[in-house]
Amino acid sequence: MNVPLEISFREVEKTQSLEDLIRGEAASLEEVNDHVSSCRVSVEQPQKHLKSGSPYRVRIDMTVPPKHEIVARREPGQGEMHEEIETVILDTFDDARRQLRELGARQEGEEKRHPGQETTALVHHLVPEQDFGFLKTLDGRDVYFHRNSVANKDFDRLVVGTGVWHTAEMGEKGLQATTVRIVDKPGARQDKASG
Repeated sequence: MNVPLEISFREVEKTQSLEDLIRGEAASLEEVNDHVSSCRVSVEQPQKHLKSGSPYRVRIDMTVPPKHEIVARREPGQGEMHEEIETVILDTFDDARRQLRELGARQEGEEKRHPGQETTALVHHLVPEQDFGFLKTLDGRDVYFHRNSVANKDFDRLVVGTGVWHTAEMGEKGLQATTVRIVDKPGARQDKASG
């Protein structure tokens, strides 16, 4: 595991096999989400004699940028009365993996819905020698744009079919783009100095 892993035992005998189990399970968390920045695992047996459920508590605390904290835990009294500590550890890591998958899905959804990253039109016609062109919006409208409205000085990267995000307003001769930003275009940006 690349992130710092802290393991603590309280009222539970620390054995190499338990530590190896925890390290292996913690490493598997990175397969689910490789952005985990810290992971603390505590294993304890707060009460020796319970009338029902497992006597063990296992808690996994993880942080995932930007500011997400994930806690997976099994408390005494949960599960079967004579459940092995290894089973409680494995169940807790299963819960941690589930929470990491859910966080990843939420983060991916948030990124996909970011307004400046969604294609709203395609470059339909270009007249590069005169510094203008036309977009075709997803609902079929034509939108004029000028070199000056293309963000990051990317006008020269545009080709017919390039996916862009744009904003437009009504001009004297119809819709005119005020901002055009490339969203879906393979290839690297070309600097004027290198050309």
